[in-house]
Amino acid sequence: MPPLRLIIVGRDPLARAGLRAVAEASGSQVVADVSPEETEALPGEEADAVVWDVGTHAVVDGLSVLSARLPTVAVLWGEEQAAEALAAGARGVILREHAEERLLPAVAAAVAGLVTVDEGLADSVLRPRPAPAQALVEPLTARELEVVQLLAEGLTNRRIGERLGISEHTAKFHVNSILGKLGASSRSEAVAQAARLGLVLL
Repeated sequence: MPPLRLIIVGRDPLARAGLRAVAEASGSQVVADVSPEETEALPGEEADAVVWDVGTHAVVDGLSVLSARLPTVAVLWGEEQAAEALAAGARGVILREHAEERLLPAVAAAVAGLVTVDEGLADSVLRPRPAPAQALVEPLTARELEVVQLLAEGLTNRRIGERLGISEHTAKFHVNSILGKLGASSRSEAVAQAARLGLVLL
């Protein structure tokens, strides 16, 4: 089988150089190494696939344009980027820290018409999405709003109690009430729901 011919895209030249090194070490040929702004002029027929380093930015529009022409694997810096990359047309999503061992298998799978998801991203991509945030049936009290903001800061019940001058038991009572009103099963889920509703500043 001839070596894969790849286009590497990314804003950061150092990140692109790292991906080039990984690709070439595995025997692939890098036919272009460009920034997202330079992708429109690329002749797609000279390549088999695209490796797109998303970086710390949101997934850019160009990914959807290029992925419509060539199988594209997105290299992500965080799991929150996975769903957007797939929605933009990426046929594979892998975390940057796994690129050395997983990049080329993901590219080969994309070229073969398969979609691949890094196991570190599986939960965020495959887990059913929560329903859109609904207005609260019962609003949070002023004290509960204080508590949920402290939850967002990562404080334990004991530290919340110390900050608000209440007992740890009372803090726990407020936390449980907040979970119930927000329909959350964990503190982190409650914070996420509160953020969606604009109740906390993260």
